[in-house]
This record gives sequence, structure tokens and C-alpha cells, in this order.
Amino acid sequence: MRIRIVDAFTDRPFAGNPAGVLLLDAFPDDAWMQKVALEINHAETAFAHPLPAGGEADWALRWFTPAAEVAMCGHATLATAHVLRSTGAHKGPVRFATRSGVLIATPAEDGSITLDFPTAPLTRVDLPEGVAEALGAEPSAAYDTGPQVGDLLVELPDEKTVHALRPDTKALGIHSERGVIATARAADPAGGYDYVSRCFFPNVGIDEDPVTGSAHTALAPYWSERLGRTDLTGLQASARSGRVRTRLRGERTLLSGRAVTVIEGELLV
Repeated sequence: MRIRIVDAFTDRPFAGNPAGVLLLDAFPDDAWMQKVALEINHAETAFAHPLPAGGEADWALRWFTPAAEVAMCGHATLATAHVLRSTGAHKGPVRFATRSGVLIATPAEDGSITLDFPTAPLTRVDLPEGVAEALGAEPSAAYDTGPQVGDLLVELPDEKTVHALRPDTKALGIHSERGVIATARAADPAGGYDYVSRCFFPNVGIDEDPVTGSAHTALAPYWSERLGRTDLTGLQASARSGRVRTRLRGERTLLSGRAVTVIEGELLV
């Protein structure tokens, strides 16, 4: 079977967030998919297969980190939609049946793809004891992002602080289901992005995720309220880096970006 590695939320190779993508006839055994995800050893590997015509979705889609299956993943959804379009396996908008409901990916003529995801509910919480020490910085606010995302979102004083983080990721893991999103307002409004973030997910085997679509379903409402605009661009300031355009539409958040296939080969097992 064919396997592809796709860099998502970027328009160039070796940037953004890499994901494995396998298009199948049906889902194999869960344990086998987990082993494949561990072998690929990227933040996520996506497994998809076509569904019968006439239903509410076109393809079934699941995502695995090297350590666990997850309920939502933006960059691997973008990568899968890119593979479907680039190989001709599906034309036009594609509806994915997932653990987070039906998610729609819509390609545009400029090569970008827009994902329609549920907006994460934000609940302000007291900063858990030990988070500041584990991050190495003092947050000004902390929010629970709800069960679907499963992160603790914290705002830091400025963009420079976010870039400089060298956290104890193991210590961060005890404070949320998946991990911690650290964010701050962009230092330069003319820089092409409105806010910056980094994401640390030790509980699913990812010390730092390069670019996280699902996190932006929480970042979009957070910064839209503070900046007074529904259309924003977020920079995820990992070593690979990537940008996510977001549009807040009430209970739904649109995430837009590009993707590039960098490896295509044959899985022999």
C-alpha cells in the first residue's frame, strides 16, 4: 500500500507539520495502525478509507500519534485532503467521518485547503500550581479548552517569551489531558500574523508539536475576542514553524493552509 509524508500548514518542504497519510480500503486492526504510526514517528499519521455514496460523509478518517489515537487533528486532516486532491482520489470538498463528527475540507483554486472544525469552548481557570515553573515563564491567564481539544491554554506576557520557552514537558503533562498551548500577541502587527503560539503535548507522545490545527480552534476564539476581528493568522513558532489562517464562525472555526507532499513510497508490511 502507498504511504505518503506530507508537510502541512506550509507551502514549502521541510517546514510546517509532517504527517503520514495512508489511503486504505478499510481500517485494519487498531494495534497495527498504532504500530505504523510509531514506525513513521511523526506527530500524527492519518488513516482514511472511502465510504459508500449517499451518506453524510465521503471518507472515514482516524489519527494516531506514536503513542495513542486522538480525537481531533488539524494538520493530518489537511494532509489527507491534500493527498486526496493531488492523487485525484477525491475532487472538490471532502467530508470526513471522525471521532469529532463530520469535518469538511474545502480546496481553493490558489492551492490552499480550508478545514471546518468545531470551535473549542474556553473556560477561565486558576493557573494550576507548577505550570509556571514547568514552562519557565509566568502566564497572565489560563483557560481550559474543553474535552475535544483537551489542553490548558495559557497567555504569556509577549512574543519573545513564547519563543524563548524551554519547558519541562514531562512536568507539564500532569496539568491537562493532552498538553499545554502557550500563546501571546504578535510583537509586530505588520509581521503578517496576529498571535504566536507553541504547543507541548507530552501525554500523547509529542514533546512539541510543530503546527497544531486543533489548538487553533481554541486560539481563534481567544484572540478574536481580544483583537476584535474574526479573521486572523496565527504563527506557531516551533523549530519548523507554520502559519494557520483562522476565521471564527460561532460554533465552527475555519482553518486554512497549504500542504506539500515530500515522500511517497510503498509500505511493505
